Amino acid sequence: MAQIVKLSCFLLSLLILTLVQAEHSVVSHSAPEPGAFIESQCQTTLYPDLCVRCLSNYASNFTTTLSHRQLAQIALKVTLARAESTRAYVTGVAKELNQTKAKGYEAVRGCLDQINDGVDQLANCVNETENIKEDGGINSEFPWHASNVQTWMSTALTDASMCIDGFSGRAIGGKTKAIIKAKVLNLQQVTSNALALFNRFAARYRSSQVKKPKAP
Repeated sequence: MAQIVKLSCFLLSLLILTLVQAEHSVVSHSAPEPGAFIESQCQTTLYPDLCVRCLSNYASNFTTTLSHRQLAQIALKVTLARAESTRAYVTGVAKELNQTKAKGYEAVRGCLDQINDGVDQLANCVNETENIKEDGGINSEFPWHASNVQTWMSTALTDASMCIDGFSGRAIGGKTKAIIKAKVLNLQQVTSNALALFNRFAARYRSSQVKKPKAP
């Protein structure tokens, strides 16, 4: 009798362990870890390696899953922070050139104007995404919010391009010019990645909210 009880307990324990492992396998398959999710989504961008480097540090903030909306918001915030950092550097260069009356001030000043506008556009994007809710219902205002974000991000990309183009043929120190162009180019690439991730989120959001026709 004791052997039967022990065998029953062993079989019950084995069954429970099997069910737990099966459940863990299903969860892992349907909801990848944040780090793996970031890497997979970054492959859809133009600069996947840069995308992973910029966003992977934020995976630790999420213990379970990371949604496409959350990833798009993180990417936008990272881009805004990168734009503010670039602006700080270019502001310092412009101030120094202005004080010393050095050549190239106008070019740097023009670039700074573009970056300032880009920062404003990106800040608008971050604020706008806060108005997009994932409540499972139909959000009639989503097209308006999404269009605003896409327009402002496209403008920020244009601002970065105009900054870089403004240095063509201008008299400015080679090292300073190279650093500014490198920083702005990096900003441009980060912005492009963020726009790609937002567009991917927007496409999935639209498809999930399409009203199904009523059965006759």
